Amino acid sequence: MTGTETAVLREMRWWDIDSVLELERDLFPEDAWSRGMFWSELAHARGPGATRCYVVAQEGDRIVGYAGLTTSGAESDGGGAGDGGGSVQAADVQTIAVTRDHWGTGLGSRLLTELLRAATAFECAEVLLECRVDNVRAQKLYERFGFETIGVRRGYYQPGNVDALVMRLTDPSTSVNPANPVDGNGVQGTETNG
Repeated sequence: MTGTETAVLREMRWWDIDSVLELERDLFPEDAWSRGMFWSELAHARGPGATRCYVVAQEGDRIVGYAGLTTSGAESDGGGAGDGGGSVQAADVQTIAVTRDHWGTGLGSRLLTELLRAATAFECAEVLLECRVDNVRAQKLYERFGFETIGVRRGYYQPGNVDALVMRLTDPSTSVNPANPVDGNGVQGTETNG
């Protein structure tokens, strides 16, 4: 079996960008990220001021999946816990991708679990994401983790002019059970929050 048992999750590093780009272009030919976008994200993924978490799934010498999350302050509906104001830490899932031969193996769930663990470590009160309206597979994955649709962004994905569902998970720590890790194969080599 592939995906669940044999892929190792670890921190994405600059030397992974070429392999990630190859997968990105294969899976998202119309709206693939550029090399510069990945470099920019990774520049904020290490050290004490880290605001990003990017991981890859590696099977042997092959990258078979990747995922990334960013954090920022967001306005809450009624004020954050203990902050006295209306600002809470929020996370945004930027990307999750798995090679076609690993679809249905649970690898996407493992990657999402790692992102939710990172959001919890960043002390985020909620996690947001955009999902193509025609990507039912991804929508089902997010719903299993407790994400709910809260809106639609018309024409979000360009150049195809495809709408995006905006989905939100409140309290990501409730979707990640630290007492029951996915398989003990967590992200390796990470420094502070990333």
